[in-house]
Amino acid sequence: MVKEKKKTTDKKLAKMKKEKDSKVRAKEAGKEVSEKHECNDIKCPFHGKLKTRGRIFEGIVVRKFPKRITIEFERSVYIRKYERYMKKKTRIHARLPDCQAPNVNIGDIVQVQECRPLSKLIHHVFIKKIKDASEK
Repeated sequence: MVKEKKKTTDKKLAKMKKEKDSKVRAKEAGKEVSEKHECNDIKCPFHGKLKTRGRIFEGIVVRKFPKRITIEFERSVYIRKYERYMKKKTRIHARLPDCQAPNVNIGDIVQVQECRPLSKLIHHVFIKKIKDASEK
């Protein structure tokens, strides 16, 4: 019986250490972590096991869904025939973790980062909110 109690306490300690480590890593990376809402989302970069890598994009939230947001940003493309630049808009679908969903609204400027493919459309994940829609 003594060994069983030790195992449960070791598991609890390991879980607490993992949660603390994930929050420290998130703060070091400049990511905002919501302390109020408990997150059980496995595809959350802050509390889950999702690893981010690759490019980072900033854009305006155009649409919001329960687990996903669509951001839009402008980029310039060179047209060789006319020797001019043209503005193009790009839309990216990103995973919105449960812990960050109340903080994000349509019109906010947010930052998303590339991750492994989560579905047919989603290859990015929400990292942090840069500006509120009312601050524009």
